[in-house]
Amino acid sequence: MQQQSGATGKVINPSAYNALADALAVVFWNKPPFQRYLRGMLAKYSELLAQLDFSVTKRETAGLLVDYLRANEGRYADLAIELMLDVAEMDRFPNLEQQVDREVLVARATAAVEELRRWTSGQQRSIRDHERIAAEIIARAQRSEGDRAFAGDHDALRQRFIEMHAMPDPHQRGRDFEGFINDLFRLYDMEPRASYVMEHEQVDGAFTFNTDHYVIEAKWCQGRIGRPMLDVFKANIERKGKNTLGLYVSVGGFTSDALDVYGYSTPFITMEGGDFMAVLERRIRLDDLIRRKKEHASQTGHCHLPVAEILAGME
Repeated sequence: MQQQSGATGKVINPSAYNALADALAVVFWNKPPFQRYLRGMLAKYSELLAQLDFSVTKRETAGLLVDYLRANEGRYADLAIELMLDVAEMDRFPNLEQQVDREVLVARATAAVEELRRWTSGQQRSIRDHERIAAEIIARAQRSEGDRAFAGDHDALRQRFIEMHAMPDPHQRGRDFEGFINDLFRLYDMEPRASYVMEHEQVDGAFTFNTDHYVIEAKWCQGRIGRPMLDVFKANIERKGKNTLGLYVSVGGFTSDALDVYGYSTPFITMEGGDFMAVLERRIRLDDLIRRKKEHASQTGHCHLPVAEILAGME
């Protein structure tokens, strides 16, 4: 089927119209299924149905429809193509198979459909290409919309993080910080769990990443976190399942002696305030940050990997 764009819109090869009329006339033997088929295909085109006379022969009705489609191609080109492709895809003819002369009738219908298929093969490729391109455009638009929403969520969380720095009540800031962490990890589909209480222990939160389960300890203190608090956290992790890891969050950072002790073997990784700002400013994704920190801990035994080192390696 030849189709070209111009001032008059789509132009379909006249032979394709002829093939459609011939096929429509022979793919059904009885009028009722023939009429049901056309009424179904033209359900959205009541003005076309009103032009058809189903009291005459199938060939006359099919010819009338095709002539009307061709004469008004600027309006009905898409419908004509849809009809041609639908008939061209027929590989069985149930109504013909019920007739006494079914072998002759099916052979005639098969030949007519094959002729129509010959004219529509190029159009099918064109339509598939257009559908593929349209799907790619839609996918790009969805990704773009998703990126905008993702960036907007980061901006909102960044503003919350900045505002928490100015909070006069450290207890309220601590509670808000837990909610902030939960929302940030949820943004990255890490299945965060809010703080919960176990026997003899309160856990600030938990999340799942790459099949690993992490428990979180989160502190927003004036000073740096020292070794005693990391020792307690290590002991808590070791009481959990053997596949459980830890993430210790200290916005103010960690003392050098604490990091030295956990520089050779560690069941947890660490995050500081700078890590959060790098994520919120979209200089690195949270999931990429966690992955790199875990890889570093696995390879070196060190719990701490500054985000500045990660970003320097990405340049």
